Amino acid sequence: MTTASDVVDKSFADLGLGGNICRQLAEMGAESPFPIQAATIPDVLAKRDVLGRGKTGSGKTIAFGAPIVERLMENNGGKNRKMGRAPRALILAPTRELAMQIDRTVQPIARSVGLFTTTIYGGVPQGRQVGALQRGVDIIIATPGRLEDLVQQGRIDLGNITITVLDEADHMCDLGFLEPVQRILRQTDPEGQRLLFSATLDKGVAAIIDEFLVDPSTHEVAGEDQASSTIEHMVFVIEHRSKAEVIRELCDRDGKTLVFSRTRSYAEQLADDLDDANIPATSLHGDLNQSRRTRNLQMLTSGRVDVLVATDVAARGIHVDDIDLVIQADAPDEYKTYLHRSGRTGRAGRHGVVVTLITKQRQRRMKELLERAEIDVEFIDVRPGDDIIAEVARG
Repeated sequence: MTTASDVVDKSFADLGLGGNICRQLAEMGAESPFPIQAATIPDVLAKRDVLGRGKTGSGKTIAFGAPIVERLMENNGGKNRKMGRAPRALILAPTRELAMQIDRTVQPIARSVGLFTTTIYGGVPQGRQVGALQRGVDIIIATPGRLEDLVQQGRIDLGNITITVLDEADHMCDLGFLEPVQRILRQTDPEGQRLLFSATLDKGVAAIIDEFLVDPSTHEVAGEDQASSTIEHMVFVIEHRSKAEVIRELCDRDGKTLVFSRTRSYAEQLADDLDDANIPATSLHGDLNQSRRTRNLQMLTSGRVDVLVATDVAARGIHVDDIDLVIQADAPDEYKTYLHRSGRTGRAGRHGVVVTLITKQRQRRMKELLERAEIDVEFIDVRPGDDIIAEVARG
């Protein structure tokens, strides 16, 4: 396990990345490597398979994105940029939000050395994606469903893929993508390099590791254990009738807040309720088309709104470094969902707070869930106007 103390005074150049890439990382605010980056980048450059286990927010996109670009430049790999060239690297993500987020990090790194990326995901017409492939790209960032569609149409040849990344592999398996991922990997270069990142190593993920990773270099992301990280966890036991008022009091604050609801209609209702209380808010859920989802998320990142109310469609796809409060208006049903929601705050070593609202009847189920997540949390009886709400709101 690599910790922060192990990477003091280390630079990206020390890890083996070239000058253009290092300069681009510095422009992106990555002045020096995080532990997961220092641990994995040398192994990726050494062409080893890598298994990275850890929660979100650890900086793993740069951990695989930067060395992939470096590797594609080996042996004059940047010289053969002809029209219609087949991609050489593939990054698979479970959701289109995550695919877009990865591209926002990897694209500028690739462009710094003259390489090109494109995103491939469903929910939008395929014309623009096909057009990019026809022009020629070096790195594809894709969700499994749309990628398989384009492969079956003969639009993509995966035979030249020499580096494949599976990001958040556990969530891909949860969404039913195990078999599509296996089919996709079998079409890539059998001698190629595979990098897999996952918060958990459940049965489906283990099957992928067993079939496709050869003697992987294994890394645990230090400091990303939810129980010991910079995330503070709290459970408020409330009366159901006071839920809306408690949420309003928690959200009436400076700073970005993410609220999770179970249903799309409740997400809309909560956002409207907060707006009516002069707390700028918007929602994110599966009923919105891609342009609306992108716009609403941009409203949060740009500061036009302070609160985003989301269903679990957002639990994996949101990358906003300065969300410092997550409110679970509806408690999750499983511990993995809890961990993924919690991972939206406390990112990159910053402090974050996760508040879960439950009624007395739910206490036993919540305690069992937190035990599975290995999180020790005090349960606090709370009413509107209590000092603890104001303390959390102040940060």
